[in-house]
Formats: sequence, structure tokens, C-alpha cells
Amino acid sequence: MTVLHPSGSGASRRTFVAAAGASGLAALLAACGGSSSGSSGKGSSGGHGTTLGSTADIPEGGGKIFTDEKVVVTQPSKGEFKAFTSVCTHAGCQVAGVSGGTINCACHGSKFSIEDGSVKHAPATSPLEELKLDVTGGKIKLA
Repeated sequence: MTVLHPSGSGASRRTFVAAAGASGLAALLAACGGSSSGSSGKGSSGGHGTTLGSTADIPEGGGKIFTDEKVVVTQPSKGEFKAFTSVCTHAGCQVAGVSGGTINCACHGSKFSIEDGSVKHAPATSPLEELKLDVTGGKIKLA
């Protein structure tokens, strides 16, 4: 693609390099799940009333990640369900799994408590945002 200046000549090298850099940055942010507003881990979670699944889908002492909704639901103890954003507060990556009592991010090794979303292993320094749940009749919904 050729970008023309008002004079009709081709784009300058500086313009081309700047455009290529902006495209690369956009691709990097998309790949890491980040956004231009920062990586606080807030904002992209599923909406109010979104049905996530069944209580039977969530193992006791573990959890399940709902990738499309950007939510992780845990069951720290029998019958107790918690929900957190599944976007890591360190670099905006989506967490990859739940095991050993923690929600784990594969990007840089951060780990968060399944009980309260607090940081159990750096590099993250902020907890996962806790979300409200409605658990009724064996169904789990975001409240």
C-alpha cells in the first residue's frame, strides 16, 4: 500500500516506520489480552446475569475458567463458590489453570488464591477482581 502526501509523492520513511510500529504494538496488545487502558484486570468480564455453568462443573478445591466471559469460578470448600476476573493483573494475560489451591497464569508465573483472589506468587502485585455470583438450583450466574 502506498500512502501519498498532498504533493503526490510516496510516504516518507518516518511515516512508514511509525505506522508499522503502531500496527506491531496493536498486535502485541491483542496477543497478550491487554488494552490501551492498562492491565488492571478489570472491565472485560462477562455481564450481569450471564449463566456460566453448573455447580457440578466446578471441582471442590479447584475451579474452572470461562474463557469467553473472562471469568474463573472456584470452589474453595464444599458448596462455597467464588468468581474472579480471569485476566491477570500483572500483564493482562488470561489465566491458564486452577490447581494446588491457586489460579495460575502461564505468561509470567503469577498465582492467585482460589479463596479471595489475593496474590500468592509474583510478579503480580494486585489481586484478581472478585465478581458477584448467583448460585441457584445448581446453576452459576454472574450477579
